[in-house]
Amino acid sequence: MADSNDRREQRIAKLEALRQEGIEAYPPRVERTHTAAEALAAFQDAPSPQDPSEGMRVVVAGRLVSIRIMGRSTFAHVADGTGQIQIYLRRDTLGEENYDLFRHQIDIGDFVQAEGALMSTRTGEITVNVERWSILAKTLRPLPEKWHGLRDVETRYRQRYLDLIANQEARDIFYRRSRIISAIRRILDDKGFLEVETPVLQPIYGGAAARPFTTHHNALDQTLYLRIADELYLKRLIIGGFDGVYEIGHNFRNEGISTDHNPEFTAIEIYQAYADYHDMMALVEEIYATVAEEVTGSAIIHYQGHDIDLTPPWRRVSMRDAILEHSGIDIDVHTDYDSLWQAARAKGISLTKQPNWGHLVEKLFGEVAEPHLIQPTFVIDFPTEVSPLAKKKPGDEDVVERFEHYIGGLECGNAFTELNDPLDQRERFEQQLRAASQQGDDEAHPMDEDFLMALEHGMPPTGGLGFGIDRMVMLLTDQSSIREVILFPQLRSR
Repeated sequence: MADSNDRREQRIAKLEALRQEGIEAYPPRVERTHTAAEALAAFQDAPSPQDPSEGMRVVVAGRLVSIRIMGRSTFAHVADGTGQIQIYLRRDTLGEENYDLFRHQIDIGDFVQAEGALMSTRTGEITVNVERWSILAKTLRPLPEKWHGLRDVETRYRQRYLDLIANQEARDIFYRRSRIISAIRRILDDKGFLEVETPVLQPIYGGAAARPFTTHHNALDQTLYLRIADELYLKRLIIGGFDGVYEIGHNFRNEGISTDHNPEFTAIEIYQAYADYHDMMALVEEIYATVAEEVTGSAIIHYQGHDIDLTPPWRRVSMRDAILEHSGIDIDVHTDYDSLWQAARAKGISLTKQPNWGHLVEKLFGEVAEPHLIQPTFVIDFPTEVSPLAKKKPGDEDVVERFEHYIGGLECGNAFTELNDPLDQRERFEQQLRAASQQGDDEAHPMDEDFLMALEHGMPPTGGLGFGIDRMVMLLTDQSSIREVILFPQLRSR
């Protein structure tokens, strides 16, 4: 730390030296004519001049990422968001005072502007032969040691700006993330879906099984919640007459932090009138395959040592069959809590206590089946007890028309044939309230009278879908941790 402070003081001294020379170290404007990439392309496309001094003139700007002083001349590299380009400074060209100013007062990390003709060095590197330079921003703290390969995880996440400076791979992840979201929007917009925005601060949280973050609105003297899902507001829009809506935004769940969970995450929710969960499966297949093709060039992706084919159609398996396949336990035989608990123990499967049979089924599935779902799989037909917003499957009151899709062993999304019977919905909410009070289920869905009133005005048959953008980015960038695909992940305070 002392060494870092010493270097900071040295840079402050250099800043003062620049100011004493009458130089503004933080000027308000830049004269850049070309990005680094544009300058390189311009030289490659231009006819070769007979005289190097006749080369195309450019003004480039960026952060100095290397400096190599060779007495009366200096080579350096300037980097911007498009790449980097070499600059060449000579005392004979700039004059002794101007050249020495660069040599003695400028450091790696500083932002500079350089003007001159493009040329090619004897090694073939395209270079700006600098005739005039100026400083754009003096940096007071040096880049970290070995910053070209910054690997300290703590530093990378807490000081993401250093990670982005140092690691091209990190920048590439977030460029790709932006392209993924843009591609999803194009698919849905082309299908006629309307992008909307719904409240983040909600008087009643709902739409998922999760604990919320709680806050207080002083002027209203009212408790509010950061949303855990967009679902109930988006359904209100279907009731209001829109046939297809979607929202991409942040949800907040007051839960643990892990390699695949962050309390604040980005999700998309999509609702389509006159559709069901089969239609949502087709939409998921289309979105994933199309986005992968556009962003990676293929519907076959490589994720954590696996080649995963996103080409439709994907496998469909009921939750019952998935559990049976990987554990030998048939939940249609063990239809009460104690029986299923004992069956799991007999197989050597240790489960934590759950509020009810449905949650125990879900927990058992997560333990025995989920890690094996590497290739794209729709797990369908969930217990009714864990799905208060989904329509029951005709002929089987114990399961609902719901699926989750799994890729690379990750649960990536959730979808229903939406429950549009207001009386059934009220009964389900009441069951959730009983679960909360009698069984200690702190993730039970609360009663939402306003939503029930909306539903009593009539909602057409509807398919609903939600999936995590962050996990999709993990898949398409081959990252095992969600922190790698969120610019500023939540971390424990130091």
